[in-house]
Amino acid sequence: MEEIIVFAVLGLSLIFFIWGKLRYDLVALLALIILAILGLIPFEKAFLGFGHPAVVTVAAVLIVSKSLENSGIVNLIVRVMDRVGSNMTLQVASMSGIVALLSGFMNNVGALAIFMPVAIQIARKNDYPPSLVLMPIAFSSLLGGMTTLIGTPPNIIIAAFRSTNGGPAFDMFDFAPVGASLAVAGVIFISLVGWRLLPTRRSKQSGEDLFQIKNYITEVRVTADSDLVSKNIHQLTNNKDFDIKVLGIVRKKERIHAPGPYHMFKEDDILILESSTEDLKELISSAKLEMVGHEDFIDSVKDKTEITITEGIIQADSPLVGQTAANLHMRSRYDVNLLALSRGDRTIIKRIDHEVFRSGDVLMLQMREQSLSETLEEMKCLPLASRSLDIGKPKKTFLAIGIFVLAIGAAVGGWLPVEIAFTLAAMSMVFTKILPLKDFYSSIDWPVIVLLGAMIPVGEAFETSGAAGSVTKLMLVYSDTFPAWSMLVVIMLTTMLLSALINNAATVVLMAPIGLQIAYSMELSADPFLMSIAVGASSSFLTPIGHQSNTLVMGPGGYRFSDYMKPGLPLTFLILALGVPLILWIWPL
Repeated sequence: MEEIIVFAVLGLSLIFFIWGKLRYDLVALLALIILAILGLIPFEKAFLGFGHPAVVTVAAVLIVSKSLENSGIVNLIVRVMDRVGSNMTLQVASMSGIVALLSGFMNNVGALAIFMPVAIQIARKNDYPPSLVLMPIAFSSLLGGMTTLIGTPPNIIIAAFRSTNGGPAFDMFDFAPVGASLAVAGVIFISLVGWRLLPTRRSKQSGEDLFQIKNYITEVRVTADSDLVSKNIHQLTNNKDFDIKVLGIVRKKERIHAPGPYHMFKEDDILILESSTEDLKELISSAKLEMVGHEDFIDSVKDKTEITITEGIIQADSPLVGQTAANLHMRSRYDVNLLALSRGDRTIIKRIDHEVFRSGDVLMLQMREQSLSETLEEMKCLPLASRSLDIGKPKKTFLAIGIFVLAIGAAVGGWLPVEIAFTLAAMSMVFTKILPLKDFYSSIDWPVIVLLGAMIPVGEAFETSGAAGSVTKLMLVYSDTFPAWSMLVVIMLTTMLLSALINNAATVVLMAPIGLQIAYSMELSADPFLMSIAVGASSSFLTPIGHQSNTLVMGPGGYRFSDYMKPGLPLTFLILALGVPLILWIWPL
């Protein structure tokens, strides 16, 4: 009976993971609570997963990763791009290689986030669509995560499974012989073949041209006999006959940015409106307004430079996800105007206040220039082409590298457990002011931490209830017919398919007990099975939903769901074909 309950709870969890309407950390918590209430997880052990060394290590690595980003280390690497030239293959190869290298030592989403603005600017500068380079660097961030213990959370979890099943945990560079070889092979494939399989969309675009927003922004004057005099913005924008958005008001040469819904109109106000040509004509006629020439408008404003338009991608942990601009009161809360939204290859400009935001959406925002960085950080939106490439604090670069190297040395040398070494490194980054104290907790991807803390006890219940054993028996049905190494193929392929649909950390928690039981049943070493799961979990190349890196590039690249299969499928088969022989060579059965 316990086995059936676990299968039912995990089955429903997988459905919710794939559905995506309920965030994965909440799904994992719900599964944990249900199993605890039903008695499959003792109450006193329900939350012990949050103190697991793997969870602490992931949190510490995320803090150190953010510190490295702040330190200016990227400036040293980005300068290399100026020497690459305009050859497309070389540009893809250099960017993919650098992202893969960074991803081995910092959070792979962080490495991708750093290079996305760089890639987009280089694409626009060389007059080719960003779609040709964004997916390659996203895939490279996954490949780079295979190379070290701290490259990706699944590797940390795999190391923990090894330590709790009788062997020592995998060391920092135990993943490198297989992972680095596969990363090099993957980057070569992406550079020579992969980018050529991608669609060419949105060429010659930059800034406002991305959404053609200039066609929608107009300045009009409120005349003395206008129907708008003494009315407020809500009364205008609530009119169902046309779609009008008031971005700002110029009154006596003072610009009021993102005015509130109950701001009153006065005679001679200049309104900055976003609307279609048809709606604008109807408004001017019905409300007795007059057009203002753009030059006249510029002359009427004292400060001509304080308002800017920028693009930002909604990240997975953004407070915007699942909300709308209307119910967030976006204008008053963040002091921004939402001009347009791009999702995949679709751009939405009309009636977007009630559009539910998703991770990976690209927003075109109008805001005050001096508060751009702070506002985007508060909204958890990744800035794109408008972002300066002068990232971080160059003077702190070598200090940050020194702290990081010491942490790795302490872990590799066995002087400190990896969770202690990197927690100490994270604290040192704050003490030396490389990372501001306010960013110490905000740099942690809390949904991933909650997911891990909840799924570790769920994974234990999966094993102790006998559910993992039942799956193992099914997978071993033909083990006598086929060679032992074929089970590595099955394990790796199953992990790849699962990680294309659900979070790769959750995939590892589910697959590791199965891999261990198969190894014990066949009286083989567990190491090659664990390594196969680690490689499979980092090979989420088939869909945009399997990994945050894939989701982040979907909007700016204008990709459709099916686009990921074009380079992703051959890359998956390449990793499978090379990965199994490499694992057998380095980690014999």
